[in-house]
Parts: sequence; structure tokens; C-alpha cells
Amino acid sequence: MSMGMGMSMGMGIVDQLTRAAGDGDAALVARLLGEGVGVDAPDSEGHTALDLAVRRGHADVVRLLIAAGADPEQRAGEYQESTPLCLAAAHGHTAVVRALLDAGAHTGAQGRMSHAPLVLAATTGDEGHPETVDLLLDHGADINVVMKDRTPLDWAVWFGQVPMVQQLLDRGATPTAKACTTAHERTERHPESRQKYERIIDALLAADPATCTEPAIRHACDQENGTGTTPSGMRRR
Repeated sequence: MSMGMGMSMGMGIVDQLTRAAGDGDAALVARLLGEGVGVDAPDSEGHTALDLAVRRGHADVVRLLIAAGADPEQRAGEYQESTPLCLAAAHGHTAVVRALLDAGAHTGAQGRMSHAPLVLAATTGDEGHPETVDLLLDHGADINVVMKDRTPLDWAVWFGQVPMVQQLLDRGATPTAKACTTAHERTERHPESRQKYERIIDALLAADPATCTEPAIRHACDQENGTGTTPSGMRRR
């Protein structure tokens, strides 16, 4: 018995489609769609073909599914809490992000968690995903979008991502007193990382000296309630 026959007998046709999409098997995806499988039909675990193709970075399959009518702004993620664009941005799948943007996916806050794709692209991984950030900005993403009370720049400062802080500033991000306050606080709390936070403070000062004045920092401190969150929703320590 062939592998294809075994798969057909062992799982439903929708499950075959989602597995093929997750595996990046564009030929099989095209064949199954041609046989009439619903492009956005959920499989036995509740996932669609687009969801899995996006998560695994298969841009060619993503374009194929969208051409067949897949909704680029459908619910996605393990618990249907996200969107294809947020998932692609968080994973740094730039080619997938491009395919979704070409299909009309919007760049603002989205999904059940109201995540901003730009914040996810800027802060996930050790240093964010620079190419994905540039692509989103080139397609009109708001560089000062606020997610959980912080801008992408504020979050990059929080995580001590020196190159991303500089990239966002170079692209026109507005330095904030909150960003400068965060850099000073992180320097005090994490002396082992003092050098990188001092580099961040220097970058913020170079972009706008007024952001790190004593009155601005004091005002920002007054606004902080001490229970900030990370982009993923975890409370800071």
C-alpha cells in the first residue's frame, strides 16, 4: 500500500490538507483543493491549512491557499487567539508576512489579544526580526502603535535589544520618557546588563535629548504603576 493511500485511509481529507500545508507540500495542497476540500475548513484539532502553513513559514503554500480563497485575517494560533499576520511576524517569517500583506491583511492591533504585529516582530527572538520590521513599516504599520501601554520602541528598550532600538529610531520611532525611564530602571536592576542599557540611553538622547531630562523621567515614573506586562501578557518581575 502506498504512503498516499495509507494517509487517505488513516485521516480525513481536511486533515490531509492541513498536514500537507504544514509540511509545505504545495503539490498535494493544490490537488486536495482541486478535489473540493474547503480551504478554510478546520481539521480534527481545530486548525486550518493557512494557520499551519503560516506558522511553519511556507510562503508558497500561503500564497496558494490565499489564491484559493483562504481568509488572510482568520483566527489562528493554538487557541484561536491570534491571526496569521501576528504569527508570521512573531516567527520572523518575512516572506509569509509579505504574502499576507499582499493579500490585504491589516497591520493594526488584531486577534483576541489585540496584538500588534510590529511589536511582535520587533521583540520576539533574541534581537527581534529586523527584515520583518522593515517590511511592516514599508507597508504602513504605525511605528508608534501602542500595545499593552508600550510602543515597539518601549518594548525593545525593555528587552535590552540595542540593534532594534536603533533600527526603530532610525525609522522614525518617537523616543518616550517611558523608554528612557525603563532603560534607567533596567540598568539598576540588572547591573550585568548595564553596558547595553547605557548604549540604549545614549541612542535615545541622540534622537531626542528632551526625553531623558529629569522632569520627563520623573513624570514617566509617576505614570508607572509597577505592574507592567510583557507583550505575551506575563507580568514583569
